[in-house]
Amino acid sequence: MLFFIIIFLVIIQRITEVFIAKQNEKKMLAQGAYEVGASHYPYMVTLHVSFFICLIAEVLVFNRGISPLFPLFFLIFLIVQALRIWCLRSLGSFWNTKIIILPGAHVVTKGPYLYLKHPNYVVVCIEIALLPLIFQAYITAICFTLLNLAMLSVRIPLEERALMEVTNYNEEFKKKISAS
Repeated sequence: MLFFIIIFLVIIQRITEVFIAKQNEKKMLAQGAYEVGASHYPYMVTLHVSFFICLIAEVLVFNRGISPLFPLFFLIFLIVQALRIWCLRSLGSFWNTKIIILPGAHVVTKGPYLYLKHPNYVVVCIEIALLPLIFQAYITAICFTLLNLAMLSVRIPLEERALMEVTNYNEEFKKKISAS
C-alpha cells in the first residue's frame, strides 16, 4: 500500500511538472526562445515513463518489499524533493523539461545553481536510483540509472553548447572557476 501511495504522489508530481513546463515553454517562446535537442526529447519521455512502468512491474512481479533502509532512503528522498523544488523555483520560467534557450538571457546563478551547473539533473539521477532502492527494485535501479546517464551524456552537452552560443553562460562559468 505504501508503495502505491508514494508512486502515485511522485507520478502526480511529474504530471504537474509537465504542465508547468508547458506553461514556461509558451512564455519563453513568446519572448523569442527556441528549442534545442528536440530529436532526443521523445526518448527522454519514453525513458521516464518506462521507468515507472518497470518499477511498478518489478515490485509487483517479484513481490518486492520495503527496504530495511527505508527510513534513511525516504529521508534522502524527501531532501532530494526539497532540492527539486529549490531548482524549479530558482529557475522560475526558465525551468523546463525541454531545452528551451532564450538568446541574450542571463543564466540563473542563484539557489542551487550557485553551487552546481546542473543540480536538477543531479536530483533526477538520485531519484532514479533511490526510488527503486526504497522498494528493493534493484533491476530497475541499475538499468534506469545507466539509461539515464546515457541520456544525460547526450542532453547536457547539447544544452551547454546552446547556452554558450547565445547567453552569458561562458562568462558565468568562468567567474565560478576563478572564484574557486
